[in-house]
Amino acid sequence: MNERKQHDCATGVKEECGVFGIYDLDHEPVSSAIYYGLSALQHRGQESCGIAVSDTTGPKGIVSQKKGLGLVNEVFHEEDLHSLAGDIGVGHVRYSTAGETTVENAMPLVLNYIKGTLALVHNGNLINAEEMRYEQAMTGAIFQTTIDSEVIAYSIARERIGSKDVEEAVLKTARKIKGGFALVLMSPRKLIGIRDPFGLKPLCLGKRGNAYILASESCALHAVGAEFIRDIEPGEMISITRNGITTNHSLCQSRQARCIFEYIYFARLDSNIDGINVYSARIQGGKALALANPVEADLVVGVPESGITAAKGYSEASGIPFGIAFYKNSYVGRTFIKPSQKERENSVKIKLNVLDSVVRGKRIVLVDDSIVRGTTMANLIKMLKQAGATEVHVRVSSPPFLHPCYFGTDVPSNKQLIAHSHTVEEIRDIIGADSLAYMKVEDLQTMVGDLPICKACFDGNYPMDVSFLNENEE
Repeated sequence: MNERKQHDCATGVKEECGVFGIYDLDHEPVSSAIYYGLSALQHRGQESCGIAVSDTTGPKGIVSQKKGLGLVNEVFHEEDLHSLAGDIGVGHVRYSTAGETTVENAMPLVLNYIKGTLALVHNGNLINAEEMRYEQAMTGAIFQTTIDSEVIAYSIARERIGSKDVEEAVLKTARKIKGGFALVLMSPRKLIGIRDPFGLKPLCLGKRGNAYILASESCALHAVGAEFIRDIEPGEMISITRNGITTNHSLCQSRQARCIFEYIYFARLDSNIDGINVYSARIQGGKALALANPVEADLVVGVPESGITAAKGYSEASGIPFGIAFYKNSYVGRTFIKPSQKERENSVKIKLNVLDSVVRGKRIVLVDDSIVRGTTMANLIKMLKQAGATEVHVRVSSPPFLHPCYFGTDVPSNKQLIAHSHTVEEIRDIIGADSLAYMKVEDLQTMVGDLPICKACFDGNYPMDVSFLNENEE
């Protein structure tokens, strides 16, 4: 169902997307705040980005927007922010898990329809998008993109015709769509956010002066000088207007399932999601990994940047000193744009260089958040041993990937998952490690306390029925 991309130099899975919305009730311009908010969310997607703004004091239906391929600071310049004039707006950074990497698929999506305008940004994936797309196409819809988000936007526009307000149309659509989603929408006079009933995708609320902000992570609030107010609850819809904030909990349910990979990998270290500090969660994961999988070694190191915090936790629990074994060159282009596998492998060596004096003659514990295909990990182990490491013991701060994700995390199909077709010992041999151990599935909960989580990519227990999709993956 999803288009899959090659992975970056880290061994982890790909990021998701980041959403940001702001409404300044004092009518101050918001484009700069969106720019800085998206920059703070850049880790969630580097393929495309976009901003759409409107002026709530002017004529309805006028939306200024710009979007493009690349990083936020590559797409937007100072003159762009000046031209994007308005006191309400939404922004998006994208990594595609469904749909091709084209500027047409970049968000926000802006619709002009009979009831006015609608600008939408979306993080997540729908499992019934194809079914809804077919139904809409059969009743005359003409699609301009290949992404799930356009299906959502069309549904809201159609539901709006028979609804008393846009909030009712959003709720009607949210009852139809299935999957993981955090949506932020801008209508001419309202900013609306809604989170899927399981809470698979994060969304939080902040305030700066008399401006209200919705964002994927709290780090984006801090980047614009805003105060974190609270997380949007799973299934909650929040509407921000000039009259204040209203909420609707009609979609809330008892069963919840936050994506555990927000805490393992996706979220920024300085974010707090659903009451859990991401840095602390990764430290706890590293400690659990050490207690379950001890080894005699001289130094614990992490793969930049994804494995460093878990490596610190492993060191604290094991008593083995923590060190930095790799220098990361931050000025090299992103590896997934390289045209061939050989060039991608070479770019790993350009991006990461081993500090020979740190590892020479030592038994190394190498910690990372995941092993997907295994090729990058094999390269890193080879580099460590060439630099003089006598042993390399790999410890992974997540269980083996055995199942695909359908909710917006780019975990590849089963045939691409090395753990799906190989035992741990076979993987150890393939990557050239002296030993290999993964976090236990039952230890994932130690990262987040009693917070309900989705760990279906590890144990196959999806929070909703995906059997009609899963049959095609085997």
